[in-house]
Amino acid sequence: MHGTLGQAGHFIGGEWIEEGVRAESVDPSSGQVLGHYLAGSAALADQAVSAARSAFFGTTWQSTPRLRAAVLLEFADRLEADSAALIDLIIAENGKLRIEATGEVALSVSELRYYAGLARNLFGRTLESDTGKLSLLNREPIGVAAVIVPWNAPVALLIRSLAPALAVGCTCVVKPAPQTPLINDFVLRRLLACAGLPAGVVNTVNESGYEVGEALALSNDVDVISFTGSSRTGARIMATAAPTLKRLSLELGGKAPAIVFDDADLDLAVRELTRGSLVMAGQMCVAAARFLVHDRVYDAFRDRIAGVFSSLKVGPGAAADSQMGPIIDHGNRDRILALVEQAAEEGRLVVRGKIPDGSLSQGAFVTPSLFEIDDVASPLVQEEIFGPLISLERFSDEAGAVSRANATRYGLAASIFTADIHRAMRVSRALRTGTVWLNCHNRLIPEAETGGYGHSGLGRLHGVEGLNDFLETKHVYLESGAI
Repeated sequence: MHGTLGQAGHFIGGEWIEEGVRAESVDPSSGQVLGHYLAGSAALADQAVSAARSAFFGTTWQSTPRLRAAVLLEFADRLEADSAALIDLIIAENGKLRIEATGEVALSVSELRYYAGLARNLFGRTLESDTGKLSLLNREPIGVAAVIVPWNAPVALLIRSLAPALAVGCTCVVKPAPQTPLINDFVLRRLLACAGLPAGVVNTVNESGYEVGEALALSNDVDVISFTGSSRTGARIMATAAPTLKRLSLELGGKAPAIVFDDADLDLAVRELTRGSLVMAGQMCVAAARFLVHDRVYDAFRDRIAGVFSSLKVGPGAAADSQMGPIIDHGNRDRILALVEQAAEEGRLVVRGKIPDGSLSQGAFVTPSLFEIDDVASPLVQEEIFGPLISLERFSDEAGAVSRANATRYGLAASIFTADIHRAMRVSRALRTGTVWLNCHNRLIPEAETGGYGHSGLGRLHGVEGLNDFLETKHVYLESGAI
């Protein structure tokens, strides 16, 4: 992909709005400008919320599930038809490997079709509490949903909030990440072209800072915020939104432990955890961030995975031989390098990450790092790093493995490698995480809920429960003979 891709504007109330300060979108692999977007404002955010609220109360969107299903199905078809161009754009603007970008688009299309089916299957229930006393319990859309999208999986993480919100009949305001506005623009243009979508049901406002997001959190006319991002930003959204008492759906940070027991298939564990830790260059909330390994296989596992990390081919996502792409930008690359130095001081570096030589030094590339550490209280163990810097920790028994795995405030995901199914089920029950993978890592499907314990967030996305944050339950009570 060469040259610039144009300019992403705001879409409000059925119209494109070219307003705001012009900002650049940059290819993290090369540092070259891909295109531009217009940074929005609180005033534009308020305008978008007003358009969404008018569409919620002024159109039949919330009461026509067959239309909603048809729109989501057409959206899926349009996205699938243009998937090749979208994959190229993800590689260019986000830096993903082609295989990662391809998987993200396929997952998003599947998710749209899944929620299109659920749109026509929103059932309430009835209850006769006593003779002639009938309760009707209806499920209704909550109203206006603000969807705040991160940069690390800009298609999948947009769709997994937008699809259930639209499926139940909400109207939406989308705020994309400033690192990936062109991807957001590409995707939403396919949705906005769908037949039957009323003006104002979907709106989008770009921004380069915090003004738009803060306006959405403060707005009394936003009924729910669906946010994916860091725990720090999630806490800020929660505090800002508190006076409005709006609902929050938050998928936040993670520090996923991978527990390798002494009976594990080490070849399988190394293969799965290389992919599971370095997917998207480690910039994924469920990526394996900590390798917890039993004493009896610790040295063997360390030596095997260190060999893989040391020889891993880092390069542009479009290159067929690349095994890991760039960090999202130079600022985050330099942050990771500083943490590598901290890991050398607090633990022992087994593999030291660095900026590659040659042309790759112009991009936001850094090779992966692996370090040994005993102190579970270290910030390197406790804090989300969001990059290819992975800790290696020992344990001697099952209780020690569980204790270490649960030692952080995060609880988004974990994995267990063992040949003992009884141990696998026992340990998975003891782990305080929303997802546990057995003898694999990082398997996400539309049908199964994801979400976290503790500082990893509130609510669930994907699956049937993904609808819940966008729904209210209404009780309608009738007594026989009273009417």
